[in-house]
Amino acid sequence: MSNLMGFTDKWLPLIYKALVETFQMTTISLFFALIFGVSIGIVLVITRPGYMFENKWIYGLLNVIVNIIRSIPFIILLFFILPFTKLVAGTIIGVRGVIVPLVIYAAPYIARLIESALLEVSPGVVEAYTAIGIKRRSIIWNVLLREARPSIILGLTIATVSLIGATAMAGLVGAGGLGDLAYRYGHIQYEIDVMYLTVFVLIIIVQGVQMIGNYFSAKMKRDE
Repeated sequence: MSNLMGFTDKWLPLIYKALVETFQMTTISLFFALIFGVSIGIVLVITRPGYMFENKWIYGLLNVIVNIIRSIPFIILLFFILPFTKLVAGTIIGVRGVIVPLVIYAAPYIARLIESALLEVSPGVVEAYTAIGIKRRSIIWNVLLREARPSIILGLTIATVSLIGATAMAGLVGAGGLGDLAYRYGHIQYEIDVMYLTVFVLIIIVQGVQMIGNYFSAKMKRDE
């Protein structure tokens, strides 16, 4: 019992701090990644051949950029853009120092998920609204995005889980969070109990995010 009390007194404050840092990294980077990712995903759909704003140059350029960034593993991207991160964030360590690479990593991933979700909407639905004179801008917001909401929610759930995993890897560059805790104490200092506890906490977080995403996706399907 005394060993358990000693363990909690020593490690719970550090785990709480790591949880807060992980939450900060995930929420801040997800916010900006959503802005860029959703925008890029929409543009990829509406400018692709056969769609309402068809433009092979814009579509081709965005398609290549997204493919290039998505082909780079996060840990390599993290070190590759250190000068750019320093320029934008003013630092390359801590929570602030990892936001830029997390956004660059997540935005193209979200863009593909949004693109995939929007392409699931039947072209016949879009054609029907176009035929009755609905403006194309209204079709994007009130038809494409509305019809694709369940798939978008599931896609964003997957992106969030992936982002949580990336924040764990960010601990290797001193970003803090659960990954940093597991690496510094669980791996370097051989505190195996801390490693196990960190893994357990991450599993709980990921399961919680997935359950919430599944719930809202199913709810939106029922409401349609």
